[in-house]
Amino acid sequence: MSGIELDRRDGVCKITLSRPERLNAVDVALTEELLDVLNELMRDPDTQVVVLTGKGRGFCSGMDLRGGPAAEGAGGRVQRLHHGIARGGEVTARLREIPQPVIAALHGPVAGIGAAWALACDLRVADPTTRFVLPFTDLGLSAGDCGLSWLLPRLVGPAKAAEISYRAQRLDVTRADALGLITEIAPEGADLDAAQALADELLTKSPYGLRRTKELLNASLDAPGLRRQLMAETAVQTLAFFTEDLAEGMTATLQKRPPEFKNL
Repeated sequence: MSGIELDRRDGVCKITLSRPERLNAVDVALTEELLDVLNELMRDPDTQVVVLTGKGRGFCSGMDLRGGPAAEGAGGRVQRLHHGIARGGEVTARLREIPQPVIAALHGPVAGIGAAWALACDLRVADPTTRFVLPFTDLGLSAGDCGLSWLLPRLVGPAKAAEISYRAQRLDVTRADALGLITEIAPEGADLDAAQALADELLTKSPYGLRRTKELLNASLDAPGLRRQLMAETAVQTLAFFTEDLAEGMTATLQKRPPEFKNL
């Protein structure tokens, strides 16, 4: 793989966007490589947590204007643009759909499609250099890009999402944290270490509990009402009583020791 680097160990899959000479700008090859990994994670019982980060000085500077969706390939320019943008959006969807919690380790620019991918993660650890950049309306583009118009209102509310999107605002780490976008602020250069520490914490939790919690939280975003969500919760919670996770969790609690959960 040329656009991403993978490191799998002890239940954690670290995915690194690896085009540091371009501030990890997204081209077609990187998108397809990332999709291949995410599709594999959909059916991976051994990986419990995913960490997504960027190599070098930034997380992601957005779409590569030289090698992005309009680059050479099959079809005309319109078809290539449509296909490339749609595939970038597919990464956003897959980050939400994979069963493992995804932690973004952020530093430097988190721009354009990179912002969409970061916001699609479940948790975000950022260092003080982090800045979200959504320049779309300054460039003649819509701020509805690769899922941003769906993600941002749900994370910060519709009024703040409109302000940020219409005005093409940049969010430094302080404002992003105040808006609720940041899980933890790490010291400069330590975002990946902090993300790994958070991943290690999640590894101590019930694998069934983590995966089903992500499933229910995602479902709640589109649930037509409380009663439909209650039905989904009841089904998940009933099944939990027949898992080894529950037996171990209850036993560990009674014995006053940390639980030792097994992979699914």
